[in-house]
Amino acid sequence: MAAADAVPVVFVHGTRFSAGQWSTQLIALRDEFPVTAIDLPGHGERADQPWSLSAAAESIASAVDSLGRGPALVVGHSLGGYASLEFARRCPERLRGLVLAGASASTRGPWAAPYRAVARVVPHIPEARLTQWNDRFLRRRYPRSVVEATIRSGYAFHTLPAAWGEVLGRFDAGAMRQVKAPVLILNGEKDPVFRAGEADFARAHPDARIELIPRARHLANFDAPEAFTDAVRRFARELPAVN
Repeated sequence: MAAADAVPVVFVHGTRFSAGQWSTQLIALRDEFPVTAIDLPGHGERADQPWSLSAAAESIASAVDSLGRGPALVVGHSLGGYASLEFARRCPERLRGLVLAGASASTRGPWAAPYRAVARVVPHIPEARLTQWNDRFLRRRYPRSVVEATIRSGYAFHTLPAAWGEVLGRFDAGAMRQVKAPVLILNGEKDPVFRAGEADFARAHPDARIELIPRARHLANFDAPEAFTDAVRRFARELPAVN
């Protein structure tokens, strides 16, 4: 059971996934910390809710409040990382620390063009085919124990165009200046796209550091679940006490 003064931790999933993405981390950390993982609007059990960054930030805030322990460490992956930056801007008093995982690339500029193209194409591919491709990819690459909760929860392909449409063009390293808590930029070593701005993101914040997970790609918590969990655990332990 988590100690009374343990840091509460909220996990926020990436594109098309759901709270199931964090099953391994929740199991590994729940004896030390109060932990929860959310479904963003348009994903998982909230699949029928419309996406917006505003609603995503509100979802994170509700999860922090649900733990009843005050400001929380928020761990956001990819889309969830950018949503967590929006939460940090809107609700600084609820944030004790921030882990940006695979979310330290500027979403502005020409690099975003391929992602805009994917967002336009996805609605024209049958959902059953997209599901089959994703299931096959996850089961071939990762142990069943790591990805089965993600597969069971399904995928939010219908939300991808709206989510990417709002995130692309919106974030750069300047967003870090609005984060009023310590930041860990946690990336897979072999994730060149979303590592692209990590140095700029770190320089933009007075209390940010970078940690790389060896040999891991964009889905670092699947590629190296123990190393990812250990990085989050160590960062949570380092966070200053709430006054």
